[in-house]
Order: sequence, then structure tokens, then C-alpha cells
Amino acid sequence: MSIFNFFKNQFIEVIEWTDDSSNTLVYRFPVANNEIKMGAKLIVRESQVAIFVNEGEVTDVFGPGHHELVTRNMPIMTKLKSWPTGFNSPFKAEVYFVNTKQFINQKWGTSNPIMMRDPEFGVIRLRGYGIYSYRVSEPKVFLQQLFGTNGVYTTEAIEGHLKKMIISGLSDLFAESGIPALDLAMHYDELSEAGREKMRPRFEAFGFDITSLYIENLSLPKEVEQTMDERTSMGVLGDMNQYQQFQAAKAIREAAQNEGGAAGLGAGFGAGQAMGHMLNQAQTQQPNTPSVPNVKPCPHCQEAIPHDAKFCSHCGKSTAPDTVPCVSCGAAMQKGAKFCPDCGAKQQADCPKCGHVNAPGTKFCSECGENLQQ
Repeated sequence: MSIFNFFKNQFIEVIEWTDDSSNTLVYRFPVANNEIKMGAKLIVRESQVAIFVNEGEVTDVFGPGHHELVTRNMPIMTKLKSWPTGFNSPFKAEVYFVNTKQFINQKWGTSNPIMMRDPEFGVIRLRGYGIYSYRVSEPKVFLQQLFGTNGVYTTEAIEGHLKKMIISGLSDLFAESGIPALDLAMHYDELSEAGREKMRPRFEAFGFDITSLYIENLSLPKEVEQTMDERTSMGVLGDMNQYQQFQAAKAIREAAQNEGGAAGLGAGFGAGQAMGHMLNQAQTQQPNTPSVPNVKPCPHCQEAIPHDAKFCSHCGKSTAPDTVPCVSCGAAMQKGAKFCPDCGAKQQADCPKCGHVNAPGTKFCSECGENLQQ
């Protein structure tokens, strides 16, 4: 070591750290031979805490602000007295800066499907993925449990362990919830919050606080999704007898269009037999289907009355629609119609002068008095 470097290293340090990364959890400030001098200045910024380790023990945890450190390393004097140890001071001290900001958008996902029992589909395999956020809440616990004396510790170092811990807890949560697979999508928020509470003590064991956890998607195997699609289709189709007849007719058409010759003919013949069997079943089941009563609503009170009734049994009014004679041919036509359905004559009288629409048969415009018979 040159004389210049010797005296340079004896100056009192100004210890600070500005984070220029997005994933650094811990940074150890580099000091020559870890010999922080008495009276060193420590600057801790917001979203940081500084852990001061003096002679192998954690002596203090500093929050944001300006601090002065106390060690047994006196500038120059301690160095000169360390000649028996090769001028290497035995009084070691380190400062670790811990990033306390939230580390957001950390991803979790199932590498293997989660086996669970569904009340509707039986045993199913469930996959899922989402994001979570966390921050360091107990720096001393974090030092003791995870990063130790590492100079730099990033989120990648703990990412795999946290992800497996989350998947393990969520697998247990999904199985205990008893929510059917068809209803999982409507419980994402509740499951996410329950998952965060379940993970909280596990994160606290490492000095972390899990600030958020979100389930983005839970998906079922393709076979189960196809079954769900089929059930949806059945609900849309409604009458299964009609659906079977439609499928049989479709099979006959496809068989007839087949260019396979005798094979196609045989397939068509088999499909025809199947259709005939289904038609017989449909006709057999037909009498058991309740008939729809032949009724209509009253045009005045909207009560249900027989379709051929001329007067309503509730309000007593005629069920015949209101009619008026055509202004040209006199044929009965629905009241309010603009043109006659028999002769096509226009029923309303438009004033050629002011454009006012007058009632049928009006001779003079009710707005400007213009003669409408010209």
C-alpha cells in the first residue's frame, strides 16, 4: 500500500446509497477493509433503512435522516497501532442499506396443475397465475434469516422460494374453499384477499410484509372446458328431442355428400335408421308434453282470454281492433294507418302550404286555413 492510499483511507467516510436498480433489496456500502472510522457520516434516504454492524453484531437500525456512527476505529491512530496485525484493524464495521419500497408486479403461477375435488366434475386439475407485491418490514429479521453478509441481495435470489410458498398456500386455500369450478371466476377478489392473509405469517418469518396478492386467472383442463361448453350448448338448445332430430338430419346430409361410394351409402342408411328411431321416440313422448293453451291478451286490459273470444271476460270490451273506413274506398282499416291496405290511398291530409298533418277527410288546414280539396 502506498503512503498516499494509506492516508486517503483514513479520512472520515460519508456513507450513502442511491438505488439505480429496480430489484435490489440490500446493498453493503464498500469501505476499505470494513474499517468505518469514528464519526463517519451516514445519510439514509426515504424508502431506506441502514443496518449498522459493529464488530460482528447488529448495533443499530437507522431510519431516514443524517446520523453519526461511533466505532473504535480512530483515524490514523488505530491504523498505526495495528502494526502487529499487518496494519489491519481488528475493529470491523459495516453498513447495509435495505430497500423498504414495495416490489410490485412479482409474478406467481402454477408450474404443475393443482389437483382438487369439484362437487360437479369430480377430481379436476386447476392451473392459475397472478401477481403479488411485498416489502421489507423487519430489516433485522431479514438480515438474520436471508441475506446474511452478502454485499448485494436482489429479488431474484428469493423469487423462486416466495413463488412456491404462495402456490402451496393457494392450493390449500382453493381446496378448502369448496367453491365449484364454474363459480371460481366470481370469487377472485375474495380468494385473493384470503390468500394474502394466509401468506402474511409466512412472509413475516423472513422480515417481509406481503402488501397485495391478485389472482388473474384460474383455468381448467381442455376436457373440462369442452364439457362446460357442451352443457352451455344444451342449455341454449333447450328441447333435446329436437336437437337429436337436427343432428340426425345433419348426419344424413353429410353422408349423402360423402364421395366414398358404398361406404357413404351404408353410413347414410345407418343414419337414416337412427333418425327414424329418434322420430319414433319423439312421437311416443309427444302426448306427454303439456299443450300450450290457445289464448291471447286482451288489447285493453292485457288479461289472457280465449283466442276466438270477441269480448273480454274481464273488462267486457270488444277484442276486435279499432277500425276506421278508408277515405277513398271505404274499406275497414286499422285506426291510425297512414295508407289503405285495399286501395293504397293516403289517409292523412298534408297541407301543401304549411306542411301541417291534418286528420283524414279534412277540407281545410286547421293550421293556416288552406283549401285541401283543390
